[in-house]
Amino acid sequence: MVTLSLVLLFGFVVVLLLRYRAVSAGAAVASLLFGFYLANTPAAGPINQVMTALVTAIGN
Repeated sequence: MVTLSLVLLFGFVVVLLLRYRAVSAGAAVASLLFGFYLANTPAAGPINQVMTALVTAIGN
């Protein structure tokens, strides 16, 4: 459930950044592709653990 919530949150942030032209569409696409390919590396597990720990800490 944490993953879906973070996807929605980060998606909303990207939409706001694009809307207010804080980031270009090309940079947003590059970031999206980076995240997509990063998810297929061994770094995905530790990143997911850190984010889960942060969300749990904030929730408590």
